[in-house]
Amino acid sequence: MQRTHPIRPYLYWLWLAAIAALFALHAVHLRADFPNHSPWMDYSKYTDEGWYGKAAIEHYVLGSWYVHGDFNPSVALPVLPALELALFHFTGVSLVAARLLLLAIFALNLLLAYLVLRTQASRPVALLATTLLICNAFLYAFSRLAILETPMMFFLLASWLLALRLPQITSLALRIAALIAIGLLLCLMVLTKTTAIFLLPSTLLLICYAYGYKLRESIMPSLGVAFSAAIPFSAYYLLFVRPHYFFDYHYLFAANTWDRPATIAGSIAAFWYALHGALWIDPWLCSLGAALLVLSAIFFRGLWRNPLILASFVASAGYIFFIGWHNNMQPRYYQTLAWPLVFSIALATQALFTEARSLDHSAAKIARPLAYATLALAAISSAVNVYQILRWTRHPEYTWITAADQLTRYIDQHPNGNRLLLSISGDNITLITHLPAICDDFGTWDLPLRIHNYRPGWYAAWNELDPGTLEDLHTQYSLERVATFHAFDDPDRDQLVLYKLHLLPVARQHYNQAIEEQANAGR
Repeated sequence: MQRTHPIRPYLYWLWLAAIAALFALHAVHLRADFPNHSPWMDYSKYTDEGWYGKAAIEHYVLGSWYVHGDFNPSVALPVLPALELALFHFTGVSLVAARLLLLAIFALNLLLAYLVLRTQASRPVALLATTLLICNAFLYAFSRLAILETPMMFFLLASWLLALRLPQITSLALRIAALIAIGLLLCLMVLTKTTAIFLLPSTLLLICYAYGYKLRESIMPSLGVAFSAAIPFSAYYLLFVRPHYFFDYHYLFAANTWDRPATIAGSIAAFWYALHGALWIDPWLCSLGAALLVLSAIFFRGLWRNPLILASFVASAGYIFFIGWHNNMQPRYYQTLAWPLVFSIALATQALFTEARSLDHSAAKIARPLAYATLALAAISSAVNVYQILRWTRHPEYTWITAADQLTRYIDQHPNGNRLLLSISGDNITLITHLPAICDDFGTWDLPLRIHNYRPGWYAAWNELDPGTLEDLHTQYSLERVATFHAFDDPDRDQLVLYKLHLLPVARQHYNQAIEEQANAGR
């Protein structure tokens, strides 16, 4: 038996300490902006933290988790708001608390990533992957937002871990329990973010692996997982959603429909841009992953027998398909692809070193230099990313927090009959300052009906007024521009403009009467 070098355990502990220190950087300056002047222009920083925690926020701010006629995504995506509801019971409604919750889930994701890789790789390889993930500036930026991708990945990685452990479970009862647990995890994943449907095949592939990729043996376990996922999802939909919130549930999908290319060439371009968007994760890692993919297909085909490589490929392909089909290349979507990309690089690196030790294979001659080149590129990528993270940590900006605080302070110092704010970023402002708000862009009632019902006193828009929104507001209000607050870095959305809403004279109220009759008929 080979003896372990006495310094090796200390090196592992130093490695873990470095990972812990890098994670601690994620928790510094949590009230700061999403990094300004970064390569990632994503609308989530304006809206998503408020929208997708809305039920929890409104429960404590307005006294009801559901706002009639407004945008209520929590009906279809209840997992994150449920977690925040429990958290806010102890902390109060707080942006920092919401972001800390997501950082805690991110930490669990790192642990799960390590455990998933340990089923297929050595400890150094698993730590290498964990290091690449914690060093990544892209994941740093988005893991600090209270949005949906991080908890969605938690349920996916947990399902992968259980599926990869299935071959080691000899007890029939425990194996059935594991399959049921996988189904429940997949259900929670879809209830966290509906686009998780495109990730489901990767877990089913790992279940087939556990049964030797034999169709007959895999059918019943796969059906068991499917039923375990479908039963609680159906119960939630049929007993809770359909009787009470059917329209809100389906509105979420209608509101997120984007125009798709009308031609085949346009569709090909959309999928190409969806694939090309992966460069947002990190150009070094994406180039390295692509190179290793090509080399493995030519020289190291045995790598493709690894179930985790296959699952990573299926998950990536499924989500890139969704992004191209959705035709909306938002950077936040690519958080989901970062994990399988890093898994593939780590496993390919291990395969190269394994191949380098072979004496009877022609590819062994090129494996060792490729392995060291891979490690060198991974080290360069990590160094560049850590430098970027340190720069953001040393120079935080608070333009968004400042703008929300100043806007709320102005409203409180200039009463206008109703403190309610109308704004697409209103829910984010509610999370920050507790100022009550409704959304002007999305909602199950038309905007004229919403403003008639809730009578907001204020309206906030980014940079320019939307002509359609202005037309709807002019049916009942005149607008007075009263203040402007700078926030963020996007030239199209860097000025939050506040308007005071003045109710029009009685001569225009006949329109309101018609709207009220429409509302009563709808109820």
